[in-house]
Amino acid sequence: MDEIWFTRCPVPTATGIAADRGWLAEEFAADGIAVRSLQDAPADVAADHHFTHALGGLFREGGNVPALWARSRGEATRLIALTWIEERQSILVRADSGLRTPEQLRGRRLAVPVHPIGIDFWRAMALHGFAGALSLAGLGLDDARLVPVPGSSEGQWEGELAALRDGLVDAVYVKGALAVEAAQRFGAVVAIDLDAAADRRARVNNGTPRPITVHQSLLDEHPELVARFLAVLLEAAEWAGEHPADLARILSAETGAGAVGVAGAYRADTGHNLRLDLSGERLELLEQQERFLHAQGFLPERVAVLEWADHEPLRQARALLAGRRART
Repeated sequence: MDEIWFTRCPVPTATGIAADRGWLAEEFAADGIAVRSLQDAPADVAADHHFTHALGGLFREGGNVPALWARSRGEATRLIALTWIEERQSILVRADSGLRTPEQLRGRRLAVPVHPIGIDFWRAMALHGFAGALSLAGLGLDDARLVPVPGSSEGQWEGELAALRDGLVDAVYVKGALAVEAAQRFGAVVAIDLDAAADRRARVNNGTPRPITVHQSLLDEHPELVARFLAVLLEAAEWAGEHPADLARILSAETGAGAVGVAGAYRADTGHNLRLDLSGERLELLEQQERFLHAQGFLPERVAVLEWADHEPLRQARALLAGRRART
Protein backbone atom coordinates (compact mmCIF):
# COMPACT_ATOMS: atom_id res chain seq x y z
CA MET A 1 0.00 0.00 0.00
CA ASP A 2 1.49 3.32 -1.04
CA GLU A 3 -1.17 5.86 -0.12
CA ILE A 4 -3.88 6.57 2.44
CA TRP A 5 -6.68 9.04 1.93
CA PHE A 6 -8.61 10.97 4.53
CA THR A 7 -11.57 13.30 4.40
CA ARG A 8 -13.34 15.37 7.00
CA CYS A 9 -16.19 17.86 7.11
CA PRO A 10 -15.53 21.59 7.79
CA VAL A 11 -16.14 21.18 11.51
CA PRO A 12 -14.03 20.30 14.59
CA THR A 13 -12.42 16.92 13.93
CA ALA A 14 -9.42 15.08 15.30
CA THR A 15 -8.51 14.34 11.68
CA GLY A 16 -8.36 18.03 10.83
CA ILE A 17 -6.16 18.75 13.82
CA ALA A 18 -3.80 15.86 13.06
CA ALA A 19 -3.55 17.00 9.44
CA ASP A 20 -2.80 20.58 10.47
CA ARG A 21 -0.03 19.42 12.80
CA GLY A 22 1.48 17.21 10.09
CA TRP A 23 1.20 14.14 12.28
CA LEU A 24 -0.56 11.89 9.78
CA ALA A 25 2.12 12.35 7.14
CA GLU A 26 4.80 11.90 9.79
CA GLU A 27 3.29 8.65 11.09
CA PHE A 28 3.46 6.87 7.73
CA ALA A 29 6.45 8.54 6.07
CA ALA A 30 8.91 5.81 7.05
CA ASP A 31 6.64 3.21 5.42
CA GLY A 32 6.69 5.09 2.13
CA ILE A 33 2.95 5.66 2.43
CA ALA A 34 1.67 9.04 1.27
CA VAL A 35 -1.22 10.46 3.28
CA ARG A 36 -3.49 12.56 1.08
CA SER A 37 -6.52 14.72 1.82
CA LEU A 38 -9.53 14.02 -0.34
CA GLN A 39 -10.15 17.76 -0.28
CA ASP A 40 -7.03 18.13 -2.46
CA ALA A 41 -8.45 15.84 -5.15
CA PRO A 42 -10.49 17.20 -8.11
CA ALA A 43 -13.77 18.58 -6.84
CA ASP A 44 -15.98 16.04 -8.59
CA VAL A 45 -13.91 13.11 -7.31
CA ALA A 46 -13.67 14.49 -3.79
CA ALA A 47 -17.37 15.20 -3.47
CA ASP A 48 -18.37 11.77 -4.73
CA HIS A 49 -16.06 9.77 -2.45
CA HIS A 50 -16.73 12.00 0.56
CA PHE A 51 -20.37 10.97 0.39
CA THR A 52 -20.23 7.46 -1.07
CA HIS A 53 -17.01 6.25 0.63
CA ALA A 54 -16.38 4.18 -2.50
CA LEU A 55 -12.62 4.31 -1.97
CA GLY A 56 -10.94 1.46 -0.13
CA GLY A 57 -8.08 3.41 1.43
CA LEU A 58 -10.21 6.25 2.80
CA PHE A 59 -10.67 7.35 6.41
CA ARG A 60 -13.76 9.52 6.79
CA GLU A 61 -14.56 11.72 9.80
CA GLY A 62 -17.69 13.68 9.11
CA GLY A 63 -21.45 13.91 9.26
CA ASN A 64 -23.38 10.75 10.01
CA VAL A 65 -26.03 11.30 7.33
CA PRO A 66 -23.72 10.49 4.38
CA ALA A 67 -21.97 7.77 6.41
CA LEU A 68 -25.23 6.01 7.24
CA TRP A 69 -26.48 6.55 3.67
CA ALA A 70 -23.37 4.93 2.19
CA ARG A 71 -23.72 1.93 4.49
CA SER A 72 -27.45 1.73 3.78
CA ARG A 73 -26.73 1.58 0.04
CA GLY A 74 -24.49 -1.43 0.56
CA GLU A 75 -21.01 0.11 0.78
CA ALA A 76 -18.85 -2.16 2.97
CA THR A 77 -17.79 0.45 5.51
CA ARG A 78 -17.23 -0.02 9.23
CA LEU A 79 -17.78 2.41 12.07
CA ILE A 80 -14.59 2.61 14.16
CA ALA A 81 -15.14 5.68 16.40
CA LEU A 82 -17.58 8.42 17.34
CA THR A 83 -17.15 11.96 18.63
CA TRP A 84 -19.68 14.43 20.05
CA ILE A 85 -19.08 18.17 19.74
CA GLU A 86 -21.63 20.81 20.73
CA GLU A 87 -21.86 23.12 17.70
CA ARG A 88 -24.35 25.84 18.61
CA GLN A 89 -27.42 24.15 17.21
CA SER A 90 -30.28 26.61 17.34
CA ILE A 91 -33.56 27.77 15.85
CA LEU A 92 -33.34 31.29 14.45
CA VAL A 93 -36.23 33.73 13.99
CA ARG A 94 -36.72 37.37 13.07
CA ALA A 95 -35.98 39.73 15.95
CA ASP A 96 -39.54 41.07 15.94
CA SER A 97 -41.30 37.70 15.73
CA GLY A 98 -41.90 37.13 19.43
CA LEU A 99 -41.19 33.42 18.91
CA ARG A 100 -39.00 32.27 21.78
CA THR A 101 -40.17 28.84 22.99
CA PRO A 102 -40.56 25.35 21.52
CA GLU A 103 -44.31 25.50 22.15
CA GLN A 104 -44.57 28.48 19.81
CA LEU A 105 -43.33 26.40 16.88
CA ARG A 106 -46.77 24.81 16.63
CA GLY A 107 -48.30 25.76 13.30
CA ARG A 108 -45.27 27.83 12.27
CA ARG A 109 -43.61 27.76 8.85
CA LEU A 110 -40.27 25.97 9.21
CA ALA A 111 -37.62 26.33 6.50
CA VAL A 112 -36.48 23.01 5.02
CA PRO A 113 -33.66 23.50 2.50
CA VAL A 114 -33.57 21.44 -0.68
CA HIS A 115 -30.26 20.74 -2.44
CA PRO A 116 -29.90 18.74 -5.68
CA ILE A 117 -27.31 16.29 -4.35
CA GLY A 118 -27.24 12.52 -3.94
CA ILE A 119 -27.90 12.66 -0.21
CA ASP A 120 -29.42 15.95 0.94
CA PHE A 121 -27.87 16.13 4.39
CA TRP A 122 -28.90 19.80 4.65
CA ARG A 123 -32.55 18.82 4.50
CA ALA A 124 -31.96 15.97 6.93
CA MET A 125 -30.26 18.33 9.40
CA ALA A 126 -33.10 20.84 9.29
CA LEU A 127 -35.78 18.20 9.74
CA HIS A 128 -34.07 16.60 12.74
CA GLY A 129 -33.15 19.98 14.21
CA PHE A 130 -36.78 21.07 14.13
CA ALA A 131 -37.91 17.66 15.39
CA GLY A 132 -35.54 18.06 18.34
CA ALA A 133 -36.84 21.53 19.14
CA LEU A 134 -40.47 20.47 18.85
CA SER A 135 -39.83 17.45 21.07
CA LEU A 136 -38.99 19.80 23.94
CA ALA A 137 -42.66 20.75 23.93
CA GLY A 138 -43.98 17.26 23.30
CA LEU A 139 -44.63 18.11 19.66
CA GLY A 140 -43.58 16.58 16.35
CA LEU A 141 -42.96 17.67 12.77
CA ASP A 142 -46.66 17.14 11.96
CA ASP A 143 -47.49 19.98 14.36
CA ALA A 144 -45.70 22.54 12.17
CA ARG A 145 -45.68 23.55 8.49
CA LEU A 146 -42.60 22.44 6.58
CA VAL A 147 -41.70 24.89 3.81
CA PRO A 148 -39.21 23.77 1.13
CA VAL A 149 -36.58 26.43 0.43
CA PRO A 150 -34.10 26.08 -2.47
CA GLY A 151 -30.55 25.87 -1.14
CA SER A 152 -28.37 28.83 -2.03
CA SER A 153 -25.06 28.58 -3.85
CA GLU A 154 -23.94 31.77 -2.08
CA GLY A 155 -23.14 30.00 1.18
CA GLN A 156 -24.42 27.95 4.07
CA TRP A 157 -27.83 28.98 5.45
CA GLU A 158 -28.12 31.89 2.99
CA GLY A 159 -31.24 30.61 1.25
CA GLU A 160 -33.10 29.82 4.46
CA LEU A 161 -32.14 33.08 6.17
CA ALA A 162 -33.15 35.09 3.12
CA ALA A 163 -36.55 33.37 3.24
CA LEU A 164 -36.77 34.25 6.93
CA ARG A 165 -35.88 37.87 6.27
CA ASP A 166 -38.45 38.09 3.50
CA GLY A 167 -41.24 36.66 5.65
CA LEU A 168 -41.61 33.43 3.71
CA VAL A 169 -40.85 31.27 6.77
CA ASP A 170 -40.97 31.77 10.53
CA ALA A 171 -37.94 29.78 11.70
CA VAL A 172 -34.65 28.35 10.46
CA TYR A 173 -32.49 25.59 11.93
CA VAL A 174 -28.74 26.29 11.91
CA LYS A 175 -25.55 24.99 13.47
CA GLY A 176 -21.87 25.84 13.55
CA ALA A 177 -19.56 28.81 13.19
CA LEU A 178 -20.67 30.00 9.76
CA ALA A 179 -24.26 30.05 11.02
CA VAL A 180 -23.27 32.46 13.79
CA GLU A 181 -21.87 34.85 11.23
CA ALA A 182 -24.79 34.39 8.83
CA ALA A 183 -27.31 35.12 11.60
CA GLN A 184 -25.55 38.40 12.33
CA ARG A 185 -25.63 39.41 8.66
CA PHE A 186 -29.35 38.77 8.40
CA GLY A 187 -30.27 40.15 11.83
CA ALA A 188 -31.75 36.83 12.95
CA VAL A 189 -31.88 35.94 16.64
CA VAL A 190 -31.83 32.68 18.58
CA ALA A 191 -35.28 31.59 19.66
CA ILE A 192 -34.36 28.09 20.87
CA ASP A 193 -30.86 27.07 21.92
CA LEU A 194 -30.77 23.32 21.45
CA ASP A 195 -27.34 23.09 23.09
CA ALA A 196 -28.98 24.24 26.34
CA ALA A 197 -31.40 21.29 26.39
CA ALA A 198 -30.65 18.96 29.28
CA ASP A 199 -31.49 15.90 27.20
CA ARG A 200 -28.90 15.55 24.44
CA ARG A 201 -31.32 13.39 22.46
CA ALA A 202 -32.97 16.68 21.45
CA ARG A 203 -29.87 17.58 19.44
CA VAL A 204 -28.99 14.29 17.81
CA ASN A 205 -28.24 15.29 14.24
CA ASN A 206 -25.74 15.02 11.40
CA GLY A 207 -22.75 15.84 13.60
CA THR A 208 -23.97 14.55 16.92
CA PRO A 209 -22.60 11.97 17.14
CA ARG A 210 -20.02 12.25 14.34
CA PRO A 211 -18.60 8.96 13.01
CA ILE A 212 -15.18 7.90 11.80
CA THR A 213 -15.52 5.19 9.18
CA VAL A 214 -13.22 3.06 7.04
CA HIS A 215 -13.76 0.50 4.34
CA GLN A 216 -13.92 -3.15 5.35
CA SER A 217 -11.24 -3.95 2.80
CA LEU A 218 -8.78 -1.65 4.58
CA LEU A 219 -9.51 -3.32 7.90
CA ASP A 220 -9.11 -6.78 6.39
CA GLU A 221 -5.88 -6.08 4.53
CA HIS A 222 -4.14 -3.51 6.76
CA PRO A 223 -5.57 -3.54 10.30
CA GLU A 224 -2.29 -2.21 11.72
CA LEU A 225 -2.53 0.91 9.54
CA VAL A 226 -6.05 1.58 10.81
CA ALA A 227 -4.88 1.28 14.42
CA ARG A 228 -1.95 3.61 13.78
CA PHE A 229 -4.18 6.18 12.09
CA LEU A 230 -6.56 6.12 15.05
CA ALA A 231 -3.65 6.41 17.49
CA VAL A 232 -2.66 9.68 15.80
CA LEU A 233 -6.24 10.92 16.14
CA LEU A 234 -6.27 10.02 19.83
CA GLU A 235 -3.14 12.12 20.32
CA ALA A 236 -4.63 14.98 18.30
CA ALA A 237 -7.76 14.98 20.47
CA GLU A 238 -5.63 15.13 23.62
CA TRP A 239 -3.49 17.93 22.20
CA ALA A 240 -6.59 19.99 21.37
CA GLY A 241 -7.63 20.12 24.99
CA GLU A 242 -4.26 21.51 26.02
CA HIS A 243 -3.91 24.16 23.30
CA PRO A 244 -7.12 26.24 23.08
CA ALA A 245 -5.55 29.15 21.19
CA ASP A 246 -4.06 26.88 18.54
CA LEU A 247 -7.31 24.97 18.35
CA ALA A 248 -9.23 28.20 17.66
CA ARG A 249 -6.89 28.95 14.76
CA ILE A 250 -7.36 25.45 13.33
CA LEU A 251 -11.14 25.64 13.70
CA SER A 252 -11.18 28.94 11.84
CA ALA A 253 -9.22 27.36 8.99
CA GLU A 254 -11.35 24.20 8.98
CA THR A 255 -14.74 25.92 9.13
CA GLY A 256 -13.94 29.00 7.06
CA ALA A 257 -15.32 31.21 9.83
CA GLY A 258 -13.67 34.10 11.63
CA ALA A 259 -12.88 34.41 15.31
CA VAL A 260 -16.38 35.66 16.17
CA GLY A 261 -18.04 32.71 14.48
CA VAL A 262 -15.73 30.17 16.08
CA ALA A 263 -16.11 31.68 19.55
CA GLY A 264 -19.88 31.84 19.15
CA ALA A 265 -20.28 28.28 17.97
CA TYR A 266 -17.86 26.26 20.06
CA ARG A 267 -17.65 26.09 23.81
CA ALA A 268 -14.48 26.70 25.75
CA ASP A 269 -14.26 22.96 26.49
CA THR A 270 -14.48 21.90 22.82
CA GLY A 271 -10.85 20.81 22.85
CA HIS A 272 -11.58 18.39 25.69
CA ASN A 273 -14.60 16.93 23.89
CA LEU A 274 -12.89 15.65 20.76
CA ARG A 275 -12.17 12.28 22.35
CA LEU A 276 -12.94 9.20 20.30
CA ASP A 277 -15.01 6.35 21.64
CA LEU A 278 -17.64 3.76 20.79
CA SER A 279 -19.51 3.89 24.07
CA GLY A 280 -22.94 2.38 24.41
CA GLU A 281 -24.41 5.84 24.91
CA ARG A 282 -23.01 7.24 21.67
CA LEU A 283 -24.03 4.16 19.72
CA GLU A 284 -27.56 4.47 21.12
CA LEU A 285 -27.69 8.13 20.01
CA LEU A 286 -26.51 7.12 16.54
CA GLU A 287 -29.26 4.50 16.47
CA GLN A 288 -31.74 7.30 17.15
CA GLN A 289 -30.39 9.16 14.15
CA GLU A 290 -30.59 6.04 11.97
CA ARG A 291 -34.24 5.49 12.90
CA PHE A 292 -35.10 9.10 12.09
CA LEU A 293 -33.30 9.10 8.75
CA HIS A 294 -34.95 5.86 7.67
CA ALA A 295 -38.39 7.05 8.74
CA GLN A 296 -37.89 10.25 6.73
CA GLY A 297 -36.84 8.35 3.61
CA PHE A 298 -33.14 9.22 3.57
CA LEU A 299 -31.93 5.63 3.95
CA PRO A 300 -33.02 3.02 1.39
CA GLU A 301 -32.34 0.20 3.85
CA ARG A 302 -32.01 -0.02 7.63
CA VAL A 303 -28.52 0.11 9.15
CA ALA A 304 -27.85 -2.13 12.14
CA VAL A 305 -25.63 0.31 13.99
CA LEU A 306 -24.32 -2.12 16.59
CA GLU A 307 -23.31 -4.59 13.88
CA TRP A 308 -21.76 -1.79 11.81
CA ALA A 309 -19.47 -0.82 14.70
CA ASP A 310 -16.08 -2.52 15.02
CA HIS A 311 -14.52 -1.91 18.45
CA GLU A 312 -11.22 -3.64 17.74
CA PRO A 313 -9.40 -0.87 15.82
CA LEU A 314 -9.92 1.67 18.61
CA ARG A 315 -8.89 -0.87 21.23
CA GLN A 316 -5.71 -1.57 19.29
CA ALA A 317 -5.03 2.14 18.83
CA ARG A 318 -5.28 2.80 22.55
CA ALA A 319 -2.99 -0.13 23.31
CA LEU A 320 -0.52 1.06 20.69
CA LEU A 321 -0.47 4.58 22.12
CA ALA A 322 -0.07 3.29 25.67
CA GLY A 323 2.83 1.09 24.58
CA ARG A 324 4.61 3.96 22.85
CA ARG A 325 4.27 6.12 25.94
CA ALA A 326 5.51 3.38 28.22
CA ARG A 327 8.71 3.20 26.17
CA THR A 328 9.42 6.92 26.41
